[in-house]
Amino acid sequence: MHQPIFPERINPKEAAKILGVSIDTLAVWRCTKRYPLPYIKMGRKVFYRVADLEKFIESRTVLMGEFVFQQKRISS
Repeated sequence: MHQPIFPERINPKEAAKILGVSIDTLAVWRCTKRYPLPYIKMGRKVFYRVADLEKFIESRTVLMGEFVFQQKRISS
């Protein structure tokens, strides 16, 4: 079976829907580099790789055990 040359790309509207944020929020993140979310820029068009969105979501996931540990450390 033929593999695509480029991984699956989606536009900012689709990326925003997956992440649960607005398109404007994604634009701010790109401009300010607030989060390490890679994107592809072709002229004025912007795309995101689905794999990059998945990695970003994984990197932002907080496990309850880690959260509880951080809370105890802060209150000590």
